[in-house]
Amino acid sequence: MTGLRKPQLFSMNDYLQVEQHAKLRHEFVEGQVFAMAGASACHNRICIRALMALEPLALAKGCQSFMADMKLRVRDSVYYPDLMVICDTNDTDPLIKSTPCLIIEVLSESTERSDRTEKLQAYQNIPTLKNYLLVAQDARRVELYRRSGLAWRYESFIEQGEIALDCPTGVLTLGQIYDGVLA
Repeated sequence: MTGLRKPQLFSMNDYLQVEQHAKLRHEFVEGQVFAMAGASACHNRICIRALMALEPLALAKGCQSFMADMKLRVRDSVYYPDLMVICDTNDTDPLIKSTPCLIIEVLSESTERSDRTEKLQAYQNIPTLKNYLLVAQDARRVELYRRSGLAWRYESFIEQGEIALDCPTGVLTLGQIYDGVLA
């Protein structure tokens, strides 16, 4: 009788040491390591457009924006959000952050399920997080999870719209996100 092998679990320290020198990025979820797929041109262009729109808002509030290669630690897991904004001046580690107020994930076939389930749950446990945006790359559609006291509210924006952000304070429009990407 053949048995199923248990996946090899890694410690956070082992993961961080290996990841620092790895050629490919890997996310770390409760001891398991998962290789990350490359992003499409559309995905990259959406990230750049969103960053260009967010950066002035972030700088005006003394915050910092990070894109794709900055690690985010959430309890016993490490992710690479597509975009995040950090306003906590005590979050000074140069390689890994832990106090975002805004996270944006651009959806793809390979990540959508995780972005909507596992990451949504994990990110909602970050006390400093105020807004989590899921951005489609096949249509002009953005979904927002907004912290409202102890609960989270869901909002959806299709084709056009202004997304009022709680951190950094300001407005992000679908036009800014999709300008030159999707008609």
